[in-house]
This record gives sequence, C-alpha cells and structure tokens, in this order.
Amino acid sequence: RLLFHILSPVRIVGRKNVPRGEPYLVAINHVSLYEAPFIAAFWPEQLEVMGAVDIWSRPGQNILARLWGGIPVHRGEYDRALFDKVLAALAAGYPLMIAPEGERSHKPGMRPAKPGIAYLAEQSGLVVIPAAIIGTTDDFWQKASKGKRPQLEIRIGIPVHLPPVQGKGEARRESRQHNANLVMRTIAGMLPEEYR
Repeated sequence: RLLFHILSPVRIVGRKNVPRGEPYLVAINHVSLYEAPFIAAFWPEQLEVMGAVDIWSRPGQNILARLWGGIPVHRGEYDRALFDKVLAALAAGYPLMIAPEGERSHKPGMRPAKPGIAYLAEQSGLVVIPAAIIGTTDDFWQKASKGKRPQLEIRIGIPVHLPPVQGKGEARRESRQHNANLVMRTIAGMLPEEYR
C-alpha cells in the first residue's frame, strides 16, 4: 500500500458495496500485471487471489505470489483440482478475486470473458462484486518511476446476482457464457470508454 501511495494518488469508490465478513467473487478488468497487487492491497478485506501459474516462476512476481498465498491457474485448461480448491476456499468464507478475461489485455480495453466466473458463481451460489480498475496500464511503472504519479482507481460496483444457468450440454455452456458476458458488461459500464 505504501509503495502504491508513494507512486500514485489512489482513489477507492464504492467500499459500501462490499459484503464484509462473507464469501463472494470479485471480478476485475485485467490490463497489466499491476491489478492483482493493487486490488489486493486496497480491497476493504483480505482476498484470495487467482493468478496465471507462470507468475510463480517470474523473478519479483513469484515472491509476491508466494507471500500472498495466491492460487495458481493453468490458462486455457479445465482444472478440476483448481476448481475444488477455489470452491473450498469460498465455502470456508473467503472472498475470491478473479479476472474473467483469463489474461491481460496489455492496453486499456477488454477481452471476452471466459466462462469460469459463471461456473464459480453457479457452483457456489455467491454474488459477484464487479470492480473496475483504472490506471494500471503496462507503462504504469515507467510513468510512476519518473515522478508522473498516474492516478489509480478502483470502482467497486453493487453485487451482481447472476441468473440461474439453464439447459444441458451446449445450451448450458451458452448460458454460462451469457452470465460471464453479463459480468464483463457490468464492469465495462463502470469504466471510461477507452477501457471498455
């Protein structure tokens, strides 16, 4: 937190929307590697954080991931053990942060959501808290280290109750994707146009 405050002015909007002391899913937009440490540092209560498994082998990032106790994710793979671990954390009462896009966009602008957020909401029965993050672009460190102090902001939205997933087979997959898209549209509505 101190490092972010030194590098940038920080603004958090919507803290009242966080249902403290109970499990929920936090869905974020994902531009760069700065979102996870930023939101983890400033969220009103401690979050479980999911991250790409390759972070655990990158110098610097691996230290943060291990110290925080993040949950490694193999991108693009269905990992039953991962989902069991995440659902167990939620069942134990811990809120969880997930980037539904599944990877960084590397520039302001959103990618389509993967269905994982909808699957977790379906299996856990929990609400999704949309969180729009502004200012954590790939060039954040270059700007901040030169004293430009770029504004950082988290906009926490009202809880989203996703509709029940319907059907079987392909219809069920489409229903999940619809819910994942709904989460991303909600986040997009909280972002400036260039971040959508």
